[in-house]
Amino acid sequence: MIEKNIKVLIIDDSLLFRNVLKNELNQDKHIDVVGTAVDPVDAMDKIKELNPDILTLDVEMPKMDGLTFIKKLMVERPVKVVLVSSMNISVFDALHSGAVDFVKKPDMSSGNDLQMFFRELKTKIKIASIAKLVTYAKAKQEESHNEVSKAAIQKKETQVPLKSAKQKIIAIGASTGGTEATLKILKGLPKEIPGILVTQHMPPGFTKMYADRLNKICKIEVREAVDGDRVESGLALIAPGDKHMRLKRDSKGYYVSCSPGEKVSGHCPSVDVLFNSVAEIAGNNSVGIILTGMGKDGAQGLMNMKKTGAYTIGQDEKSCVVYGMPMVAYNIGAVQVQASIDSIADVLIKHLNRL
Repeated sequence: MIEKNIKVLIIDDSLLFRNVLKNELNQDKHIDVVGTAVDPVDAMDKIKELNPDILTLDVEMPKMDGLTFIKKLMVERPVKVVLVSSMNISVFDALHSGAVDFVKKPDMSSGNDLQMFFRELKTKIKIASIAKLVTYAKAKQEESHNEVSKAAIQKKETQVPLKSAKQKIIAIGASTGGTEATLKILKGLPKEIPGILVTQHMPPGFTKMYADRLNKICKIEVREAVDGDRVESGLALIAPGDKHMRLKRDSKGYYVSCSPGEKVSGHCPSVDVLFNSVAEIAGNNSVGIILTGMGKDGAQGLMNMKKTGAYTIGQDEKSCVVYGMPMVAYNIGAVQVQASIDSIADVLIKHLNRL
C-alpha cells in the first residue's frame, strides 16, 4: 500500500506531546517525521521548507486556531491533514474545509490509551497518504454548483411516496471521508424519507456531536442512536462510536439495538454488522448505500442485502476520498448502481418513486 516513506510535520503547542509523537511515529518504517511546529504560523514556514506529505494538527492552537489555519492552507498551499483533537465540534468544520481524517487525543497518563492512539494515528496517516485531497476552495465551488440545481432537487423531493416511508429501511455505511459524504446525501433528502440507519467509523463522543451537527443542517431529524430507538420516517440514527448498531423488528415495527462488542471487519461500530442485520430483518424492503472508506467493511454485508432483494448503491471512484470499501463491494458484485456523491440522494429518491 505504501511505496515510500510518508513525510510528516507535527503541529502541536505542547513540547512534550510533540516529542512523544515524533519518537513514536519515527519507529514506523513507512513514516518519517521531517519536523515539528509549535503553532500554525510556525508551521507555514516549515511547510514551505520541508514539503511534508501529511500534517498532524490540533484544532485548538495558539496564534491561529486549527480551522482558520486549514482554510488558509487549502487555498495557499494544499496539503493533507490528520487532526489530533480533543472533543471539539470544530473537527467537523475542519473536515468540511479539507482535513482528511481525525484521531481523538489520548489521555497521556494512560498507557493503553496512548498505545491505541498511536496505532490509530499511524493507520490514518497511511490512509491519508493515498487519499484524495478535497480543498476548501473545491468544497466552496461544489457548494456553489449545488445551489444551481437546488430548485430541481426540491421539486423531486415532493414526489417521494409517503406510503413507502413506513415500510422501507435505508442503511448507509462509511469511513474515511464519510462525514462529508453522508452529509451530502442527508442534506438532499426530504422529511418524508424512510427511516435511515448510518454506521460511520468514528470514536465515541464524536458520533453524538456529528449527529447534532447534521441535525442542524438537514431537513430530516438526525440523532445518535440509543438502544431501543424506533426507526421512523424522517429520522436518521447514527451508530454510537463504540457500539454495534443492528436493525430489529417487533409487533410495532422496526427498532435498533446498540451494544458493545468485538470489532467486526476491523471496526466497532461495523458497517457489516448493520448491513447484515438489515438483510436479515428488512430484506427486499431495504436500500443499502456504501460510501468512501479504506478497507472492506460493509462489502459482504451489502452483498447479503442484495441477495435478499435490497437495492444497493455504491459511491463511485471519482467522488470518493478513499475508494476502498465501495470498490470491494463493487468488485464482488454487491453494488447495483454506482453514483457520484452529489447524485446519490437523487438516485435514492428516484428508486423510491418507482415503488
